[in-house]
Amino acid sequence: MNKMVEPVAEAAASGAPAKGRRIGEVVLEVSNISLRFGGVKALTDISFDVREHEVRAIIGPNGAGKSSMLNCINGVYTPQEGSITFRGKTFSHMNSRQVAEMGVARTFQSLALFKGMSVLDNIMSGRNLKMKTNILQQALRNPWFGAAEREEVEHREFVEHIIDFLEIQAYRKTPVGRLPYGLQKRVDLGRALATQPQVLLLDEPMAGMNVEEKQDMSRFILDVNDEYGTTIVLIEHDMGVVMDISDRVVVLDYGKKIGDGTPDEVRANPEVISAYLGTSH
Repeated sequence: MNKMVEPVAEAAASGAPAKGRRIGEVVLEVSNISLRFGGVKALTDISFDVREHEVRAIIGPNGAGKSSMLNCINGVYTPQEGSITFRGKTFSHMNSRQVAEMGVARTFQSLALFKGMSVLDNIMSGRNLKMKTNILQQALRNPWFGAAEREEVEHREFVEHIIDFLEIQAYRKTPVGRLPYGLQKRVDLGRALATQPQVLLLDEPMAGMNVEEKQDMSRFILDVNDEYGTTIVLIEHDMGVVMDISDRVVVLDYGKKIGDGTPDEVRANPEVISAYLGTSH
């Protein structure tokens, strides 16, 4: 069984995600996006790009428009103005299924796992888009190991690789609702990885975690990025995490972009310091 995605770059040195990693061409470009809800402007003329294999962070105070931006990228919201270009194809609007079929996966700030289902079955649900047999074939199972059975075995093997990768083997048959919050977040990541994404959108993957859980999640995010070449777009409030694992950072405030650059550039930006960081270093 092949790995989730063929590795495209050597793993980075521990604690230094940008070293030894090949950042590619622009894979995702957000151009002049504006989003309104009635008379409320959630986003105003936002533009930035994401390069292949990088970790691209979006930061800003509460209400800055970060999640709204991700919702525009993955088709949950349709902006009134602007466009999004993915691998050379430009769209003014898309639905979530189209985005998923193109290779963009998403985790959400609020967990939406099937709490009564096992870890294995939750992650298996992420394979739905990859299933080729139809509902009738799956319902009329062949006792002599037909197409539906072969496909299920293949997908289960793939999911077992993800479970091993995320180090949750001991919980594979456990109902998700019984797991600690940090492990549930890991399952949510696993379900997104099950779609074999080219671009992974993470909406506050470390919200509510303790220090140890954040360290684990940071390691898994870097492993996904370094070992499998998956491009990461990350929203996160923990500035230490953002500055440690990101290649570039875009900063929003009141729905407008006020900064964009490397962590060091953003850290030194006076407007960002004033709006978000609160102090200069």
